[in-house]
Amino acid sequence: MIERQETKQRMSRIVKHNGTIYLCGQVCADATKDITEQTQTMLDKVDLLLEQAGSSREHMLSATIYIKDMKDFAEMNAVWDAWVPEGHAPARACVEASMAREALLVEISVVAAEK
Repeated sequence: MIERQETKQRMSRIVKHNGTIYLCGQVCADATKDITEQTQTMLDKVDLLLEQAGSSREHMLSATIYIKDMKDFAEMNAVWDAWVPEGHAPARACVEASMAREALLVEISVVAAEK
């Protein structure tokens, strides 16, 4: 069975299937901020969605990070490294990509297991 939450015409914020949770891409709360703040608020949103879906960052399976400019890679990673629980790092990819809005610096897509 497939369960979709907060479904709109273009996407669902959360999709659950066979104990796996898929989150739509998440961006920051305020795109006027720097990469550190954008990364932190983006990950805060991931925490909320994982909780809503019945999971947590300890249950992440994979993450794909899209970063506007690799010059921000180290600063983004500093926030990421502090956020990921030790011993629970997911499979991860990070690619440089154009963003949907000019001011966005980072976006993430997450797959997790249910608790």
